[in-house]
Amino acid sequence: MDAETENTAGWRGSRALWLDAARQVFVETGVDAVKIQPLAERLSLSRTSFYWFFKDRAALLNALLEHWEETNTGALIDACDAYAETLSEAILNLISVFIAETDFDPRLDFSVRGWAAQSADVMARVASADERRIAAIKALFVRFGFAPGEADVRAHAVYLVQIGYISLQVSEDTATRVNRASEYVRIYTGRTPSERELARFRARHEC
Repeated sequence: MDAETENTAGWRGSRALWLDAARQVFVETGVDAVKIQPLAERLSLSRTSFYWFFKDRAALLNALLEHWEETNTGALIDACDAYAETLSEAILNLISVFIAETDFDPRLDFSVRGWAAQSADVMARVASADERRIAAIKALFVRFGFAPGEADVRAHAVYLVQIGYISLQVSEDTATRVNRASEYVRIYTGRTPSERELARFRARHEC
């Protein structure tokens, strides 16, 4: 814990600190490992400190889901809404979110989907998030002139490919994914990105 966090949180830690520790354990080991006492030991804090920030374990797990929705789903929607002069540029913006793995965390998405297999409530939230994400991608295609029906199919193609990467835990280096982006854009949109668009895209990922 750095000095600023120490001064702000004191001996109890902070809500963000407890939540981040829970997220790390969740991604590393799964939802069953997210328990109050082990988290307290991990943070070198007392168990009672937890209850300053969360009512119980269920509240912590709900906060984990809210964090996933705000970060992963939020990052995808923001990318779809981002300014782009062309459809190719818009799709490259979206692909960038998946390649960077900063705002959108594929490990967190994978873990939440695994949790959903154990919980009908979590499955419902995953289904709702998927609907929101696909709707955002569909709106992107509609914005660039596609009819709603075709936009819907193209949105599903874009999204399901990415979920396939996550579900299969595909491991590729950044350069490989960047080099494939042009063909992905052509397949998704029927249009080939310009060299200028690709140059900006490569620079974004330092390739």
